[in-house]
Amino acid sequence: MRIRLAILEKDAVYLSRLESVFNVKYTDKLEIYSFTDKDIAVQSLRDKRIDVFLANETFEIGQTELPPNCGFAYLVDTADIDTIRDAVAVCKFQKAELIYRQVLGLFSEKAAVMTGVYREGDGSKVLAFVSAAGGTGNSVAAAGCAMHFAQKGKKALYLNLEKFGSADVFFRAEGTAGLGDVIYAIKSRKGNLAMKLESAVKHDVSGVFFYSPAKLALDIAELNAEEIQQIIGALKMSGGYDYIILDLDFSMDKNMLKIFDECNTIVFVADGSPVSNVKLERGVASLNVLEQQTDRKILMRCGILYNRFSSHTSQKARIGELREFGGISRFEGFDIPRLLQQIKAQPVFDALE
Repeated sequence: MRIRLAILEKDAVYLSRLESVFNVKYTDKLEIYSFTDKDIAVQSLRDKRIDVFLANETFEIGQTELPPNCGFAYLVDTADIDTIRDAVAVCKFQKAELIYRQVLGLFSEKAAVMTGVYREGDGSKVLAFVSAAGGTGNSVAAAGCAMHFAQKGKKALYLNLEKFGSADVFFRAEGTAGLGDVIYAIKSRKGNLAMKLESAVKHDVSGVFFYSPAKLALDIAELNAEEIQQIIGALKMSGGYDYIILDLDFSMDKNMLKIFDECNTIVFVADGSPVSNVKLERGVASLNVLEQQTDRKILMRCGILYNRFSSHTSQKARIGELREFGGISRFEGFDIPRLLQQIKAQPVFDALE
């Protein structure tokens, strides 16, 4: 199934160029109809059963002229305009990929129940990075792991679900959408979740896919375990990623177990310090009890990754039932970009494949 996209634009040269790019890059995703005449365009909305309609801001489009299930936005010349005439504004002069993702966003808001848009594959391997103690470099390890797989030619998604986490610390890309849009879609139950996930994802130059954080940490905090399961499930079923790297806050409750149910591997990041080891040992002991209470098998999918490990000041935790994935040495004096370059090259991540 392809999204039927109509574009009404007075600049015939721009219209031709945009249509050409879309036909080359997204021929299997979009069915394009282009117009320079408003009357013909509006008539075609119903005749062609258009899914998304983009119109230059010089054309005023009334709400009654739009079919009920047609997403709509105005094409504008500058990126600092969010809305015009109470409709979404899309900047004309940005990368075609960004316009395409905004088209997906508009479509997802109208397509509450859609099937066949995404191919079903074997799913993705989901890795969860957690830490029982703060300051172990859990997020850096997770981001480095995503970069490691991307460097090997795998499609890797870094998904930071920490309450105060931010993927933008590690990755950069153009676009205004992010995790907040996904959370709104799932909370409001408006639109197709899988489409919203694809429209909001960003692509870093390292090859890693990621979501910019929600504007407020409260938005993340309001996600419950079932909603997180829905997000992970939709990402897995999209068939778009080889690896989904979850960066999570660790907690000892049954909601955490529901999230772990979606994971192939759970990576406990520790630094070998006395405090880190004690907290990790207590956390694993509690997980053992929860396993028995809920009849789950979690610890068999868990392992320890030692980060910032020092042969002089660090010791391994006394947890016989958990396997060890390996260790990452301590790197001093590096900023985040240079640190990630060092981390991603670590062979320890090969044990997580």
